[in-house]
Amino acid sequence: MKEYKYKINGNVYKVAVGDIDDNIAAVEVNGVPYKVEIEASKVPAVKSVAAPRPSAAPRTASGDKVISKPAATGTGAKVVAPLPGVVLSIQVKVGDTVKASDTVVLLEAMKMENAIHAGRDGKVSSIAVAQGDSVLEGTTLLTIE
Repeated sequence: MKEYKYKINGNVYKVAVGDIDDNIAAVEVNGVPYKVEIEASKVPAVKSVAAPRPSAAPRTASGDKVISKPAATGTGAKVVAPLPGVVLSIQVKVGDTVKASDTVVLLEAMKMENAIHAGRDGKVSSIAVAQGDSVLEGTTLLTIE
C-alpha cells in the first residue's frame, strides 16, 4: 500500500492506496476503507511479461555439443583435463612421439592458460577433443600408448 498525507482546508488526511483491480481501487482515508472507482482512461495499464524461452545449447563448428563429457577412447594412458575450461590449442597430432614433460594441450580456465603435459613418454594414439571445445574436469583430452 502506498501512503500519502494531504492537507485540505487545514485538515490533514492520511490516504493509503491499495490494490487496483480492474478500475476499482482499495483506498483508506484516516483509517476508513473505501472502494473508489477510477475512470477507465486513468487505470494504469498492466503489462504481463512472458518468461523467456531458453535458447538452444551452443555447438562447435562440427555440430557437436560444446561441452564434452568424459569419454573412453582408445587404450593406453589417458591425458585428462585437470579442471574445466576451453581447449585453446592442441600441440600434437596422432602418431607424434612425446616425452612426459611435453605440453600436449593448452587449456584456458578462469582467464588463464594452463599447459597440460603428457605425463609419460609414448606415442599419441588418439585425440578426443578439438580446438574451441569446452571440457569438464576429468574429460579425456588424448590417449598415449
